[in-house]
Amino acid sequence: MKTGIATVSISGDFRTKLAAIAAAGYTGIEIFEQDFIAYDGSPRDVGQMVRDHGLEILLFQPFRDFEGLPEPLRAKAFDRAERKFDLMQALGTDLVLVCSTCHKSALGGIDRAAADFRELGERAAKRGLRVGYEALAWGKYVNDHRDAWEIVRRADHPNVGVVLDSFHTLSRKIDPDTIRRIPGDKIFFIQLADAPQIDMDLLYWSRHFRNMPGEGDLPVTDFMRAVMATGYDGPISLEIFNDYFRGSSTRGVARDGYRSIIALMDDVRRAEPTLEVDLPPVPARVKPEGVAFVEFATRGEEATTLEGTLHALGFEQSNKHVNKAVTLWQQGEIRIVLNAETTGHADHSWNARGTAVCDIGLAVTSARDALTRAQALGIEPFSQPTGPGELDIPAMRGLSGSVLHLLDDSSGLAHVWETEFGVTSTPNGAGLTRIDHLAQTMSYEDMLSWTLFYGSVFAMKKSPMHDVIDPDGLVRSQVLETKDGALRITLNGADTHRTLAGRFLSESFGAPVQHIALATDDIFGTLDALAQRGFAPLPMPQNYYDDLGARFDFPAGLMDRMQARNVLYDRDDHGEFFQVYSRAFAGGLFFEIVQRSAGYKGFGAPNAPFRIAAQKRLSHTPGVPES
Repeated sequence: MKTGIATVSISGDFRTKLAAIAAAGYTGIEIFEQDFIAYDGSPRDVGQMVRDHGLEILLFQPFRDFEGLPEPLRAKAFDRAERKFDLMQALGTDLVLVCSTCHKSALGGIDRAAADFRELGERAAKRGLRVGYEALAWGKYVNDHRDAWEIVRRADHPNVGVVLDSFHTLSRKIDPDTIRRIPGDKIFFIQLADAPQIDMDLLYWSRHFRNMPGEGDLPVTDFMRAVMATGYDGPISLEIFNDYFRGSSTRGVARDGYRSIIALMDDVRRAEPTLEVDLPPVPARVKPEGVAFVEFATRGEEATTLEGTLHALGFEQSNKHVNKAVTLWQQGEIRIVLNAETTGHADHSWNARGTAVCDIGLAVTSARDALTRAQALGIEPFSQPTGPGELDIPAMRGLSGSVLHLLDDSSGLAHVWETEFGVTSTPNGAGLTRIDHLAQTMSYEDMLSWTLFYGSVFAMKKSPMHDVIDPDGLVRSQVLETKDGALRITLNGADTHRTLAGRFLSESFGAPVQHIALATDDIFGTLDALAQRGFAPLPMPQNYYDDLGARFDFPAGLMDRMQARNVLYDRDDHGEFFQVYSRAFAGGLFFEIVQRSAGYKGFGAPNAPFRIAAQKRLSHTPGVPES
């Protein structure tokens, strides 16, 4: 399977783009005319440079405003085409993309357009070249791939075919199954792009908000299932216009794009087992079964403070590691690991950030399959030397240089606690049972990448993105979770350091986890027990409870209990949600305690602005410690 990406999709100069595309594993590129024009080398030099990187020029694009022109504009269009053919031959590529006209003087008519393409095909054939016709979603007369195909069909020339672009089809809500009527050998090229579902002008939407397959809301898998059902066996390429991608890491965006193609085509193969998809075997997405542990790098006074916070939350130290300066704190199914090692990954994390989450352990159905799939998607594995009596636990790199370790029951990896810590029982604690969700904070431009990361490796679905209002800006939030809620991760993207999330990123030098939500079945019983241990919740103002009483009807006495314990509340059509927050420590880390009824699927989003305001107010109050 040949894979490609349009050079316009990533940032940097032409050489930088080629290096990133080659490193990511693509077969070739769509060379965007603007990138060529901006380069100071000859066409032959550019073509050789591409080949020197081990890449092919799969497509030259775009050639605009060709068909349906009256004379003398028609003759001029053919002259322009001949010059582009000269350029293509010098570059060493045989396929040009002609997009449907938007020219103000163009005339409609399928037969007129077909005649133009028949003549263009004749001229291309004399040079050994091919022409691919693409219907732009905003084309003047042709904005539907069905019309583009009809023009190509009537042109009836072997050197003229269609180019299909998922965005142009799906943005107009055209049924992708109509592609199945096109013979596969008349589809010359496939371009892919996803996008968030936004109601706006199609051209503006396309030019600024496209993203990688799997990062948006369009049914790109259905599109590719239809394409592959035609027998198409040509290149599969990405054409992405995105403002953030243009300013992001060139290698990072190129890598994400390649990952998105592999994940998409694996989905196509699994959805249509009878189709031939030229892709090496890849394990299916692995189901997460929960958070096995959260590990902090910490030491000295900061470790003492964190231990005090854990004790106040009902945790007890279970045991120490057999070889390392590592302790395990437990309660219910929750395991918190404190790592004070002065070598290895935790030491690097400590030196960079101080006390911060450096490692997350995920319980999965198969650790081996999860790591194999991750590596097939270009995700970097992680390893460090193991000592006597230690298990070699598969791991991969996660957000901000953190690590994701993978544990399962079938291989015995889940017994690491007995093996490396000698743990045989779990402290009773104060009623906290499991980790409800983890909140990971990042810059907004990184959110799509990490949505793709989790969604392509693990069997998780993403929610629609929503805005969280901070008094000093906006934070965008998106949830990834398993169908049964065993694993929930909220990704929070900060645009400015003035928001609480942005300040955490700045002060922690990009720590990957800002807060950990702990579940209980009885939040008031838990809080009563924690009060005896000295737990100090985040204080909420009277105004919050006055408003809450106006919005909801409560049983007698419940509002008083919530206010006494600083409990926040939300309710939807399916259930209700109670939540309370710890005070911040270590540069903005905090814990959350939640009780959710089975039907409630949210995260208390209506309460976020009030929680953020309370946290900011507390951090700015003179003489009031944060923890």
